[in-house]
Amino acid sequence: MSRPDKRALSRAARLYAVQALFQMEAAGQSVDRVLGEFRDFRIGASDDEGTHPEADQALFSRILDDAVTWQAKIDQATDRGLVAKWPIDRIDPVLRALFRAAGAELATPATPPKVVISEYVRLAEAFFPDGREPKFVNAVLDHVARGLRPEAFGGAAG
Repeated sequence: MSRPDKRALSRAARLYAVQALFQMEAAGQSVDRVLGEFRDFRIGASDDEGTHPEADQALFSRILDDAVTWQAKIDQATDRGLVAKWPIDRIDPVLRALFRAAGAELATPATPPKVVISEYVRLAEAFFPDGREPKFVNAVLDHVARGLRPEAFGGAAG
């Protein structure tokens, strides 16, 4: 049996992170509880719905931990990328989870911002296949990335 490649494992980790952040908010669950549930029952597990893909569990954990640790910073950066009338607490909860997961990756230099943006736009396309959300996600994350990591775009912090 072949093992998934690193890119597939990273993509699965990002998908699980968005789902976990959504679940944490919707059900009011702690990061530790959700991490345990995903590790025990979702990532790589088989159930009545089939087999869930393997994932880079270190990346999954890091995204969740950083999203919780840096939530205020991430939300502020996201708010600056949103229209003034639509602060992050008024947008779709799936998009909010997606922005927080992406923001967690953008808050640290581990992955180039353009890779983070393209990966989360891809996730937005999966969650919202018929909508305008992927373009919205691209625009907001570009703004967030330029705010959190200006050096990656050849600029200084502003």
